[in-house]
Amino acid sequence: MQASVLIDNQWQLGAGPLLQSSNPLNAESLWHKASASVEQVQQAVVSAGQAQMAWGQSSLQSRIAIVERFATLLIESTDELSQAIALETGKPDWEATTEVGAMANKAAISIRSLRERTGERQGEQLQLAHRPHGVMAVFGPYNFPGHLPNGHIIPALLAGNAVVFKPSEQTPWVAEMTTKLWLKAGLPAGVLNLVQGGREQGEALAACDIDALLFTGSSAVGRVLHRQMAERPEVLLALEMGGNNPLIVDTGVDIDAAVDVIVQSAYLSAGQRCTCARRLILIESSDSQRLLDALVARLQQVIVAAHNAQPEPFMGPVINPQTAQCLLDYQAQLVAKGAKLLHDMAPQDATLTLLKPGLLDVTALSERDDDEWFGPLLQVVRVDSFEQALAEANNTRFGLAAGLISDDQQHQRQFLTQIRAGVVSINKPTAGASSELPFGGVGASGNHRPSAFYAADYCAWPQAQSLGPATFSASPPLLRGLKT
Repeated sequence: MQASVLIDNQWQLGAGPLLQSSNPLNAESLWHKASASVEQVQQAVVSAGQAQMAWGQSSLQSRIAIVERFATLLIESTDELSQAIALETGKPDWEATTEVGAMANKAAISIRSLRERTGERQGEQLQLAHRPHGVMAVFGPYNFPGHLPNGHIIPALLAGNAVVFKPSEQTPWVAEMTTKLWLKAGLPAGVLNLVQGGREQGEALAACDIDALLFTGSSAVGRVLHRQMAERPEVLLALEMGGNNPLIVDTGVDIDAAVDVIVQSAYLSAGQRCTCARRLILIESSDSQRLLDALVARLQQVIVAAHNAQPEPFMGPVINPQTAQCLLDYQAQLVAKGAKLLHDMAPQDATLTLLKPGLLDVTALSERDDDEWFGPLLQVVRVDSFEQALAEANNTRFGLAAGLISDDQQHQRQFLTQIRAGVVSINKPTAGASSELPFGGVGASGNHRPSAFYAADYCAWPQAQSLGPATFSASPPLLRGLKT
Protein backbone atom coordinates (compact mmCIF):
# COMPACT_ATOMS: atom_id res chain seq x y z
CA MET A 1 0.00 0.00 0.00
CA GLN A 2 1.30 3.46 -0.91
CA ALA A 3 1.51 6.52 1.32
CA SER A 4 -1.52 8.79 1.12
CA VAL A 5 -1.32 11.15 4.11
CA LEU A 6 1.03 14.13 4.34
CA ILE A 7 1.96 15.32 7.83
CA ASP A 8 4.90 17.64 8.51
CA ASN A 9 6.09 17.19 4.89
CA GLN A 10 6.37 13.44 5.43
CA TRP A 11 4.21 11.01 3.46
CA GLN A 12 2.65 8.28 5.61
CA LEU A 13 0.62 5.17 5.01
CA GLY A 14 -3.00 5.87 5.80
CA ALA A 15 -4.26 4.04 8.86
CA GLY A 16 -7.95 4.39 8.01
CA PRO A 17 -10.30 2.50 5.66
CA LEU A 18 -9.37 1.90 2.05
CA LEU A 19 -10.34 4.69 -0.34
CA GLN A 20 -10.66 4.43 -4.10
CA SER A 21 -11.39 6.90 -6.84
CA SER A 22 -12.67 5.62 -10.16
CA ASN A 23 -13.10 6.91 -13.66
CA PRO A 24 -16.80 7.88 -13.74
CA LEU A 25 -17.04 6.70 -17.33
CA ASN A 26 -15.90 3.10 -16.95
CA ALA A 27 -15.31 2.54 -13.19
CA GLU A 28 -11.59 1.97 -13.79
CA SER A 29 -9.66 2.38 -10.54
CA LEU A 30 -7.42 5.46 -10.66
CA TRP A 31 -6.25 5.83 -7.05
CA HIS A 32 -6.46 3.12 -4.40
CA LYS A 33 -4.92 3.84 -1.01
CA ALA A 34 -5.83 3.89 2.67
CA SER A 35 -7.48 7.00 4.05
CA ALA A 36 -6.29 8.83 7.15
CA SER A 37 -7.24 7.60 10.58
CA VAL A 38 -8.81 9.94 13.11
CA GLU A 39 -5.48 9.99 14.94
CA GLN A 40 -3.66 11.04 11.77
CA VAL A 41 -6.15 13.84 11.22
CA GLN A 42 -5.41 15.06 14.74
CA GLN A 43 -1.66 14.77 14.13
CA ALA A 44 -2.02 16.85 10.95
CA VAL A 45 -3.68 19.65 12.90
CA VAL A 46 -0.96 19.55 15.57
CA SER A 47 1.70 19.69 12.85
CA ALA A 48 0.00 22.68 11.25
CA GLY A 49 -0.24 24.44 14.59
CA GLN A 50 3.45 23.94 15.30
CA ALA A 51 4.47 25.23 11.87
CA GLN A 52 2.10 28.19 11.66
CA MET A 53 3.84 30.71 13.92
CA ALA A 54 7.11 30.65 12.00
CA TRP A 55 5.24 30.71 8.69
CA GLY A 56 3.04 33.59 9.83
CA GLN A 57 6.07 35.58 10.96
CA SER A 58 7.97 35.00 7.74
CA SER A 59 8.11 37.90 5.31
CA LEU A 60 5.23 38.36 2.92
CA GLN A 61 7.70 38.43 0.04
CA SER A 62 9.01 34.98 0.96
CA ARG A 63 5.48 33.59 1.05
CA ILE A 64 4.70 35.24 -2.27
CA ALA A 65 7.82 33.68 -3.80
CA ILE A 66 6.63 30.17 -2.87
CA VAL A 67 3.13 30.83 -4.21
CA GLU A 68 4.55 32.14 -7.47
CA ARG A 69 6.82 29.10 -7.74
CA PHE A 70 3.76 26.89 -7.22
CA ALA A 71 1.95 28.70 -10.04
CA THR A 72 4.93 28.11 -12.33
CA LEU A 73 4.94 24.41 -11.45
CA LEU A 74 1.24 24.22 -12.25
CA ILE A 75 1.87 25.54 -15.74
CA GLU A 76 4.79 23.15 -16.20
CA SER A 77 2.59 20.24 -15.03
CA THR A 78 -0.47 21.15 -17.09
CA ASP A 79 -0.48 17.96 -19.15
CA GLU A 80 -0.18 15.59 -16.18
CA LEU A 81 -2.55 17.45 -13.88
CA SER A 82 -5.21 18.12 -16.49
CA GLN A 83 -5.12 14.43 -17.44
CA ALA A 84 -5.76 13.49 -13.81
CA ILE A 85 -8.64 15.98 -13.59
CA ALA A 86 -10.16 14.64 -16.81
CA LEU A 87 -9.91 11.02 -15.71
CA GLU A 88 -11.08 11.53 -12.13
CA THR A 89 -14.01 13.88 -12.87
CA GLY A 90 -14.85 12.90 -16.45
CA LYS A 91 -14.42 16.45 -17.74
CA PRO A 92 -13.46 16.92 -21.39
CA ASP A 93 -9.75 17.52 -21.94
CA TRP A 94 -10.31 21.14 -22.96
CA GLU A 95 -12.13 21.88 -19.72
CA ALA A 96 -9.58 20.12 -17.52
CA THR A 97 -6.80 22.15 -19.11
CA THR A 98 -8.79 25.32 -18.44
CA GLU A 99 -9.04 24.37 -14.77
CA VAL A 100 -5.26 24.09 -14.40
CA GLY A 101 -4.89 27.50 -16.00
CA ALA A 102 -7.37 28.96 -13.51
CA MET A 103 -5.36 27.45 -10.66
CA ALA A 104 -2.17 29.12 -11.86
CA ASN A 105 -3.88 32.46 -12.45
CA LYS A 106 -5.16 32.39 -8.88
CA ALA A 107 -1.69 33.21 -7.55
CA ALA A 108 -1.38 36.70 -9.01
CA ILE A 109 -5.04 37.47 -8.29
CA SER A 110 -4.68 36.42 -4.64
CA ILE A 111 -1.50 38.44 -4.18
CA ARG A 112 -3.27 41.54 -5.48
CA SER A 113 -6.33 40.82 -3.34
CA LEU A 114 -4.21 40.42 -0.21
CA ARG A 115 -2.57 43.79 -0.76
CA GLU A 116 -5.79 45.61 -1.62
CA ARG A 117 -8.06 44.15 1.05
CA THR A 118 -5.80 43.24 3.98
CA GLY A 119 -2.93 45.66 3.84
CA GLU A 120 -1.48 47.84 6.57
CA ARG A 121 -2.14 51.49 7.35
CA GLN A 122 0.49 53.51 9.12
CA GLY A 123 -0.34 56.58 11.20
CA GLU A 124 1.21 58.47 14.05
CA GLN A 125 -1.17 57.04 16.63
CA LEU A 126 -3.71 54.90 14.77
CA GLN A 127 -2.54 51.97 12.68
CA LEU A 128 -4.09 48.94 10.99
CA ALA A 129 -2.55 45.51 10.51
CA HIS A 130 -3.89 42.09 9.52
CA ARG A 131 -3.01 38.83 11.23
CA PRO A 132 -3.45 35.18 10.19
CA HIS A 133 -6.05 33.11 12.00
CA GLY A 134 -3.76 30.13 12.58
CA VAL A 135 -4.75 26.67 11.38
CA MET A 136 -7.34 26.60 8.60
CA ALA A 137 -9.10 23.39 7.55
CA VAL A 138 -9.98 23.34 3.84
CA PHE A 139 -12.68 20.99 2.55
CA GLY A 140 -12.60 20.55 -1.23
CA PRO A 141 -15.36 19.45 -3.66
CA TYR A 142 -15.12 16.98 -6.53
CA ASN A 143 -16.42 19.14 -9.37
CA PHE A 144 -13.34 21.42 -9.42
CA PRO A 145 -10.87 19.30 -7.44
CA GLY A 146 -7.96 21.59 -8.25
CA HIS A 147 -9.40 25.07 -8.71
CA LEU A 148 -11.85 25.37 -5.81
CA PRO A 149 -9.68 24.18 -2.90
CA ASN A 150 -6.84 26.13 -4.51
CA GLY A 151 -9.03 29.24 -4.13
CA HIS A 152 -8.94 28.74 -0.36
CA ILE A 153 -5.41 27.40 0.05
CA ILE A 154 -3.47 30.12 -1.80
CA PRO A 155 -5.08 33.07 0.08
CA ALA A 156 -4.76 31.20 3.36
CA LEU A 157 -1.06 30.55 2.89
CA LEU A 158 -0.34 34.06 1.65
CA ALA A 159 -1.93 35.47 4.81
CA GLY A 160 0.36 33.34 6.98
CA ASN A 161 -1.99 30.52 7.95
CA ALA A 162 -1.19 26.83 8.00
CA VAL A 163 -3.62 24.49 6.23
CA VAL A 164 -5.00 20.99 6.71
CA PHE A 165 -6.58 19.94 3.43
CA LYS A 166 -9.29 17.27 3.21
CA PRO A 167 -10.29 16.83 -0.43
CA SER A 168 -13.41 15.12 -1.69
CA GLU A 169 -13.24 11.35 -1.38
CA GLN A 170 -14.23 11.30 -5.08
CA THR A 171 -11.04 13.07 -6.22
CA PRO A 172 -8.07 12.15 -3.98
CA TRP A 173 -5.66 11.75 -6.91
CA VAL A 174 -5.84 15.37 -8.07
CA ALA A 175 -5.43 16.55 -4.47
CA GLU A 176 -2.33 14.41 -3.98
CA MET A 177 -0.74 15.66 -7.21
CA THR A 178 -1.44 19.27 -6.28
CA THR A 179 0.00 18.82 -2.77
CA LYS A 180 3.21 17.39 -4.22
CA LEU A 181 3.61 20.54 -6.30
CA TRP A 182 3.34 22.64 -3.13
CA LEU A 183 6.18 20.64 -1.57
CA LYS A 184 8.24 21.04 -4.72
CA ALA A 185 7.63 24.79 -4.55
CA GLY A 186 9.43 24.85 -1.20
CA LEU A 187 6.61 25.06 1.34
CA PRO A 188 8.06 24.54 4.85
CA ALA A 189 7.24 21.41 6.80
CA GLY A 190 3.81 21.34 8.41
CA VAL A 191 2.42 24.41 6.65
CA LEU A 192 0.23 22.25 4.38
CA ASN A 193 -0.96 18.83 5.49
CA LEU A 194 -3.14 16.43 3.49
CA VAL A 195 -5.66 14.01 4.99
CA GLN A 196 -7.61 11.79 2.61
CA GLY A 197 -11.00 10.37 3.47
CA GLY A 198 -14.73 10.82 3.61
CA ARG A 199 -17.28 11.83 6.21
CA GLU A 200 -15.43 10.29 9.18
CA GLN A 201 -12.25 12.21 8.41
CA GLY A 202 -14.20 15.40 7.73
CA GLU A 203 -16.01 15.23 11.05
CA ALA A 204 -12.75 14.48 12.85
CA LEU A 205 -11.05 17.48 11.24
CA ALA A 206 -13.93 19.80 12.10
CA ALA A 207 -13.76 18.59 15.72
CA CYS A 208 -10.05 19.39 16.06
CA ASP A 209 -8.53 22.52 17.56
CA ILE A 210 -8.67 24.55 14.35
CA ASP A 211 -9.05 28.29 13.93
CA ALA A 212 -11.08 28.29 10.72
CA LEU A 213 -12.96 25.94 8.42
CA LEU A 214 -13.29 26.75 4.72
CA PHE A 215 -15.87 24.62 2.91
CA THR A 216 -17.05 24.31 -0.67
CA GLY A 217 -19.78 21.76 -1.32
CA SER A 218 -23.45 20.96 -0.94
CA SER A 219 -25.89 22.84 1.23
CA ALA A 220 -26.68 19.65 3.17
CA VAL A 221 -23.06 19.08 4.22
CA GLY A 222 -22.60 22.79 4.87
CA ARG A 223 -25.49 22.73 7.33
CA VAL A 224 -23.95 19.73 9.12
CA LEU A 225 -20.70 21.64 9.58
CA HIS A 226 -22.62 24.72 10.71
CA ARG A 227 -24.35 22.68 13.42
CA GLN A 228 -21.05 21.11 14.45
CA MET A 229 -19.63 24.60 15.00
CA ALA A 230 -22.71 25.94 16.79
CA GLU A 231 -20.95 26.27 20.15
CA ARG A 232 -17.55 27.30 18.75
CA PRO A 233 -17.86 30.97 17.76
CA GLU A 234 -14.09 31.27 17.94
CA VAL A 235 -13.78 29.14 14.77
CA LEU A 236 -14.26 31.14 11.59
CA LEU A 237 -16.60 29.31 9.23
CA ALA A 238 -16.71 30.14 5.52
CA LEU A 239 -19.40 28.14 3.73
CA GLU A 240 -19.70 28.11 -0.05
CA MET A 241 -22.72 26.01 -0.97
CA GLY A 242 -24.99 25.40 -3.93
CA GLY A 243 -28.05 26.99 -5.46
CA ASN A 244 -31.29 26.49 -7.35
CA ASN A 245 -30.20 29.09 -9.86
CA PRO A 246 -32.66 30.90 -12.16
CA LEU A 247 -32.07 32.12 -15.71
CA ILE A 248 -34.73 34.53 -17.02
CA VAL A 249 -35.31 34.88 -20.76
CA ASP A 250 -37.05 38.13 -21.69
CA THR A 251 -39.22 38.65 -24.74
CA GLY A 252 -37.84 39.83 -28.06
CA VAL A 253 -34.34 38.39 -27.75
CA ASP A 254 -32.31 36.71 -30.47
CA ILE A 255 -33.35 33.07 -30.21
CA ASP A 256 -30.15 31.42 -31.44
CA ALA A 257 -27.98 33.55 -29.17
CA ALA A 258 -30.28 32.88 -26.22
CA VAL A 259 -30.11 29.14 -26.82
CA ASP A 260 -26.30 29.25 -26.73
CA VAL A 261 -26.35 31.06 -23.38
CA ILE A 262 -28.91 28.62 -21.97
CA VAL A 263 -26.91 25.56 -22.98
CA GLN A 264 -23.70 26.93 -21.50
CA SER A 265 -25.52 28.02 -18.35
CA ALA A 266 -27.27 24.74 -17.62
CA TYR A 267 -25.11 21.96 -19.01
CA LEU A 268 -21.45 22.94 -18.79
CA SER A 269 -19.51 20.32 -16.77
CA ALA A 270 -22.55 18.05 -17.14
CA GLY A 271 -24.43 20.50 -14.94
CA GLN A 272 -21.94 19.93 -12.12
CA ARG A 273 -21.13 23.56 -11.41
CA CYS A 274 -22.72 25.31 -8.46
CA THR A 275 -23.49 28.27 -10.74
CA CYS A 276 -25.29 26.19 -13.38
CA ALA A 277 -28.81 27.33 -14.20
CA ARG A 278 -31.38 24.91 -12.77
CA ARG A 279 -34.54 26.88 -13.62
CA LEU A 280 -35.23 28.48 -17.00
CA ILE A 281 -37.87 31.17 -16.46
CA LEU A 282 -39.41 31.99 -19.81
CA ILE A 283 -41.61 35.07 -20.29
CA GLU A 284 -44.44 34.09 -22.64
CA SER A 285 -44.54 35.63 -26.09
CA SER A 286 -45.20 34.61 -29.66
CA ASP A 287 -41.58 33.36 -29.77
CA SER A 288 -41.68 31.21 -26.63
CA GLN A 289 -42.40 27.91 -28.31
CA ARG A 290 -39.94 28.65 -31.09
CA LEU A 291 -37.23 29.24 -28.49
CA LEU A 292 -38.00 25.94 -26.75
CA ASP A 293 -38.00 24.10 -30.06
CA ALA A 294 -34.64 25.63 -30.94
CA LEU A 295 -33.28 24.68 -27.52
CA VAL A 296 -34.39 21.07 -27.93
CA ALA A 297 -32.79 20.96 -31.38
CA ARG A 298 -29.53 22.28 -29.93
CA LEU A 299 -29.58 19.74 -27.11
CA GLN A 300 -29.76 16.98 -29.70
CA GLN A 301 -26.47 18.30 -31.08
CA VAL A 302 -24.64 18.30 -27.74
CA ILE A 303 -21.84 15.74 -27.74
CA VAL A 304 -21.67 13.77 -24.47
CA ALA A 305 -18.64 11.50 -24.46
CA ALA A 306 -15.34 10.49 -22.89
CA HIS A 307 -12.86 13.23 -22.03
CA ASN A 308 -10.64 12.49 -25.02
CA ALA A 309 -13.29 11.53 -27.58
CA GLN A 310 -13.26 12.84 -31.12
CA PRO A 311 -15.09 14.89 -32.14
CA GLU A 312 -14.54 16.91 -28.98
CA PRO A 313 -17.34 16.54 -26.42
CA PHE A 314 -19.20 19.44 -24.84
CA MET A 315 -19.62 17.51 -21.62
CA GLY A 316 -18.66 14.21 -20.05
CA PRO A 317 -20.25 11.94 -17.45
CA VAL A 318 -21.63 12.81 -14.03
CA ILE A 319 -19.38 11.82 -11.16
CA ASN A 320 -20.71 8.30 -10.47
CA PRO A 321 -23.58 5.88 -11.25
CA GLN A 322 -25.30 6.60 -7.92
CA THR A 323 -25.56 10.29 -8.77
CA ALA A 324 -26.83 9.42 -12.24
CA GLN A 325 -29.54 7.16 -10.84
CA CYS A 326 -30.69 9.82 -8.36
CA LEU A 327 -31.01 12.31 -11.22
CA LEU A 328 -32.94 9.85 -13.36
CA ASP A 329 -35.26 9.01 -10.48
CA TYR A 330 -35.95 12.70 -9.89
CA GLN A 331 -36.72 13.28 -13.56
CA ALA A 332 -39.18 10.38 -13.43
CA GLN A 333 -40.82 11.86 -10.32
CA LEU A 334 -41.30 15.21 -12.06
CA VAL A 335 -42.89 13.52 -15.08
CA ALA A 336 -45.16 11.50 -12.80
CA LYS A 337 -46.31 14.75 -11.15
CA GLY A 338 -47.22 16.29 -14.49
CA ALA A 339 -44.03 17.79 -15.91
CA LYS A 340 -43.70 17.73 -19.69
CA LEU A 341 -40.55 16.01 -20.88
CA LEU A 342 -39.03 18.10 -23.66
CA HIS A 343 -35.66 16.33 -23.89
CA ASP A 344 -35.02 13.11 -22.03
CA MET A 345 -32.01 12.97 -19.70
CA ALA A 346 -31.43 9.38 -20.75
CA PRO A 347 -28.17 7.48 -20.29
CA GLN A 348 -26.30 6.97 -23.54
CA ASP A 349 -25.12 3.46 -22.64
CA ALA A 350 -24.95 0.91 -19.85
CA THR A 351 -22.36 2.89 -17.88
CA LEU A 352 -25.27 5.13 -16.80
CA THR A 353 -23.10 8.17 -16.13
CA LEU A 354 -23.14 9.59 -19.67
CA LEU A 355 -26.44 11.44 -19.45
CA LYS A 356 -27.98 13.39 -22.28
CA PRO A 357 -28.99 16.94 -21.29
CA GLY A 358 -32.47 16.91 -19.76
CA LEU A 359 -35.17 19.55 -20.21
CA LEU A 360 -38.61 19.53 -18.59
CA ASP A 361 -41.48 22.02 -18.56
CA VAL A 362 -42.68 22.10 -14.93
CA THR A 363 -45.05 25.07 -15.33
CA ALA A 364 -48.10 22.90 -14.66
CA LEU A 365 -46.79 21.60 -11.33
CA SER A 366 -48.67 23.21 -8.46
CA GLU A 367 -45.71 22.70 -6.14
CA ARG A 368 -42.09 22.72 -7.22
CA ASP A 369 -39.22 21.46 -5.10
CA ASP A 370 -36.59 23.99 -4.12
CA ASP A 371 -33.54 21.73 -4.29
CA GLU A 372 -30.25 21.72 -6.10
CA TRP A 373 -30.02 18.79 -8.50
CA PHE A 374 -26.36 18.62 -9.44
CA GLY A 375 -26.47 17.39 -13.01
CA PRO A 376 -27.61 18.10 -16.58
CA LEU A 377 -31.28 18.76 -15.81
CA LEU A 378 -33.02 22.08 -16.52
CA GLN A 379 -36.61 22.88 -15.51
CA VAL A 380 -38.67 25.38 -17.51
CA VAL A 381 -41.20 27.68 -15.84
CA ARG A 382 -43.33 29.85 -18.14
CA VAL A 383 -44.67 33.16 -16.78
CA ASP A 384 -46.66 36.08 -18.17
CA SER A 385 -44.58 39.12 -17.23
CA PHE A 386 -41.14 40.30 -16.20
CA GLU A 387 -42.42 41.02 -12.68
CA GLN A 388 -43.62 37.42 -12.40
CA ALA A 389 -40.28 36.22 -13.71
CA LEU A 390 -38.41 38.14 -11.00
CA ALA A 391 -40.75 36.83 -8.32
CA GLU A 392 -40.27 33.27 -9.58
CA ALA A 393 -36.50 33.73 -9.74
CA ASN A 394 -36.42 34.86 -6.10
CA ASN A 395 -38.77 32.08 -5.02
CA THR A 396 -35.96 29.99 -3.53
CA ARG A 397 -34.21 29.62 -0.22
CA PHE A 398 -30.91 29.75 -2.12
CA GLY A 399 -29.18 32.77 -3.59
CA LEU A 400 -25.98 31.86 -5.36
CA ALA A 401 -26.26 32.65 -9.09
CA ALA A 402 -28.88 34.18 -11.37
CA GLY A 403 -28.95 35.30 -14.98
CA LEU A 404 -30.99 37.42 -17.36
CA ILE A 405 -31.15 37.38 -21.15
CA SER A 406 -32.71 40.67 -22.23
CA ASP A 407 -32.31 43.68 -24.52
CA ASP A 408 -34.47 45.84 -22.27
CA GLN A 409 -32.20 48.15 -20.25
CA GLN A 410 -34.92 48.94 -17.73
CA HIS A 411 -35.40 45.23 -17.09
CA GLN A 412 -31.65 44.83 -16.76
CA ARG A 413 -31.49 47.54 -14.08
CA GLN A 414 -34.52 46.11 -12.29
CA PHE A 415 -32.95 42.65 -12.34
CA LEU A 416 -29.69 43.87 -10.84
CA THR A 417 -31.41 45.72 -8.01
CA GLN A 418 -34.10 43.15 -7.15
CA ILE A 419 -32.54 39.73 -7.74
CA ARG A 420 -31.38 38.01 -4.56
CA ALA A 421 -28.19 36.32 -5.64
CA GLY A 422 -24.50 36.87 -5.03
CA VAL A 423 -23.30 36.15 -8.57
CA VAL A 424 -25.41 37.64 -11.36
CA SER A 425 -24.98 37.83 -15.11
CA ILE A 426 -26.75 39.62 -17.95
CA ASN A 427 -26.58 38.21 -21.48
CA LYS A 428 -23.82 35.85 -20.40
CA PRO A 429 -23.85 32.26 -19.11
CA THR A 430 -24.37 31.76 -15.38
CA ALA A 431 -21.97 28.81 -15.25
CA GLY A 432 -18.81 30.75 -14.71
CA ALA A 433 -17.44 33.38 -12.40
CA SER A 434 -14.44 35.66 -12.45
CA SER A 435 -11.81 35.36 -9.74
CA GLU A 436 -11.40 39.12 -10.12
CA LEU A 437 -14.72 39.54 -8.24
CA PRO A 438 -16.13 38.13 -5.00
CA PHE A 439 -17.86 34.75 -5.30
CA GLY A 440 -20.57 33.73 -2.89
CA GLY A 441 -24.27 33.55 -2.25
CA VAL A 442 -26.93 34.52 0.24
CA GLY A 443 -29.64 32.45 1.89
CA ALA A 444 -28.87 28.73 1.97
CA SER A 445 -26.05 29.25 -0.52
CA GLY A 446 -23.54 30.52 2.02
CA ASN A 447 -22.88 32.43 5.21
CA HIS A 448 -21.81 35.80 3.81
CA ARG A 449 -18.13 34.96 3.46
CA PRO A 450 -17.58 35.24 -0.29
CA SER A 451 -14.49 33.70 -1.83
CA ALA A 452 -12.55 34.47 -5.04
CA PHE A 453 -11.22 38.06 -4.81
CA TYR A 454 -12.72 38.43 -1.32
CA ALA A 455 -11.07 35.28 0.07
CA ALA A 456 -8.43 37.52 1.63
CA ASP A 457 -11.16 38.86 3.94
CA TYR A 458 -11.65 35.57 5.76
CA CYS A 459 -7.99 34.51 5.69
CA ALA A 460 -6.80 37.33 7.97
CA TRP A 461 -8.31 39.33 10.80
CA PRO A 462 -7.85 43.08 11.24
CA GLN A 463 -5.94 44.41 14.24
CA ALA A 464 -6.62 48.03 15.22
CA GLN A 465 -3.58 49.56 16.87
CA SER A 466 -3.79 52.69 19.05
CA LEU A 467 -0.31 53.93 19.92
CA GLY A 468 0.76 56.33 22.64
CA PRO A 469 4.20 57.94 22.97
CA ALA A 470 7.15 55.76 22.03
CA THR A 471 8.54 56.40 25.52
CA PHE A 472 6.07 55.90 28.36
CA SER A 473 5.35 59.10 30.27
CA ALA A 474 5.37 59.07 34.07
CA SER A 475 2.90 61.95 34.05
CA PRO A 476 -0.14 60.89 32.01
CA PRO A 477 -3.11 63.27 31.67
CA LEU A 478 -5.02 63.70 34.93
CA LEU A 479 -8.03 61.48 35.36
CA ARG A 480 -11.28 63.21 36.20
CA GLY A 481 -13.38 62.43 39.20
CA LEU A 482 -10.57 61.56 41.63
CA LYS A 483 -10.33 62.77 45.20
CA THR A 484 -7.41 65.07 45.85
